[in-house]
Amino acid sequence: MNLNIKRKRTVYLGLSLVTIPLGLLSRSTLVPLADFISTFAGDFFWALMVFFLICTMFPKWKTKNITITALIFAFGIEFSQFYHAPWIEEVRHYKIGGLILGFGFKLSDLVCYSVGVIMGTISDCILVSRVKSAQQ
Repeated sequence: MNLNIKRKRTVYLGLSLVTIPLGLLSRSTLVPLADFISTFAGDFFWALMVFFLICTMFPKWKTKNITITALIFAFGIEFSQFYHAPWIEEVRHYKIGGLILGFGFKLSDLVCYSVGVIMGTISDCILVSRVKSAQQ
């Protein structure tokens, strides 16, 4: 069995670039969404984007390693929201800083991140298995 994982960086970068506007739209008023979806979808898409970006940066890593790294990164960002030094609060006041770092710790965000990373893991397993099937 061939254990070499072949991910195309352009595919995963493309998935990241599709995920970003979905996450932004889920938080905007441009698209009317149910309260449940508008409350949690942005965090789901953020974690999914993190997963796809890690796939882009490390295309030869095992899916398990990407999953663990994405969860550690996402959870780390969430737990960093307990830290309120003036310099990081200044970063959070910029739109991009607020989108990346968030503002306040929420346990529900950890659940959303977990679901987003799990969805990325499932997507990756499907994509990788299709590439392996095509090679055989």
